[in-house]
Amino acid sequence: MLQDPQVIRFYQKLTDAMVDLWNRSRSMDEIRLYVDGFIACLRYSNQIEPYLIHRLEEEVFAFLRDPSNFSYSAFETEKDYDYF
Repeated sequence: MLQDPQVIRFYQKLTDAMVDLWNRSRSMDEIRLYVDGFIACLRYSNQIEPYLIHRLEEEVFAFLRDPSNFSYSAFETEKDYDYF
């Protein structure tokens, strides 16, 4: 569980961007490359401690593996075939 406020903000920005990329019809490979680049930039910039980056990376990849985070069912509507 993430507890540092700055790390939580990075997590929210990253997961929002991942869902946005998915909604723009990007593939999981492209989303994973985006995540890898984001994490690499955090490591390079030394904004947060390395152990916090590792914890953030674990949480983000758990988010990425959960298929319910990337479903279109919330946006799709049912067709009413009885409507004239």
